[in-house]
Amino acid sequence: MGIGTMSLTKWFGILLLTVLGGMHTDPDSAASHRAPSQTPQAIAAPVREAPKPAPAASSAASQALAKAAGDDELKVESARNVRANYKLVPRLNKEEMEKYTPVEVVATGYYAGKESTGKGPGHPEYGITYSGIKVKRDEYAFSTIAADPKVFPIGTVIYVPGYGYGVVADTGSAIKGKKIDLYFDTKDQVFREWGKRTVTVFVVKKGEGKMTEVMWNELQNEILNTPAI
Repeated sequence: MGIGTMSLTKWFGILLLTVLGGMHTDPDSAASHRAPSQTPQAIAAPVREAPKPAPAASSAASQALAKAAGDDELKVESARNVRANYKLVPRLNKEEMEKYTPVEVVATGYYAGKESTGKGPGHPEYGITYSGIKVKRDEYAFSTIAADPKVFPIGTVIYVPGYGYGVVADTGSAIKGKKIDLYFDTKDQVFREWGKRTVTVFVVKKGEGKMTEVMWNELQNEILNTPAI
């Protein structure tokens, strides 16, 4: 019986060791099966992918917006081109201006439209000055302007800082005394580039009371040869 008892005890011991030994598993395998709350801090969190750019919209509304944006760019570019037509605004230096007679005036911008002249494109005198020539402003900022002929006779050439050369070719019922109107091609340019200012102008050449297209061309060639910076 002693031998049988010893054998049975030994058998249970072997069985217990076998069971306990079967409960040990590979450490890596154990880690992979742990609950999320038990994940070691050493394990990095999942990397968040950067959002992918949305595909270009192709709806009718989006196309309309794109077209509108394109139209606005064209309008801006068009406005730049108009302004570039007389981008070369002469700037006389101090020595040159000292040769001319300075006069302080109130200078207002105007254009050929109804808001300034009361005449529309269909009017037979639309854009025609008192002298008979058409309003103009060329690429060198050589322009027709309006003034009181008692102060600045028709044909007088005036240098206006920031504007260029103006040739008096027009008059107006509201232009009396030391007031002048500076011509611009569009209403937008009047407001954007000038408006109304008190400025000292310089009489480059006194007019003889008349102005023709031939005289205009002669003055243009003569005046634009004046040294400028």
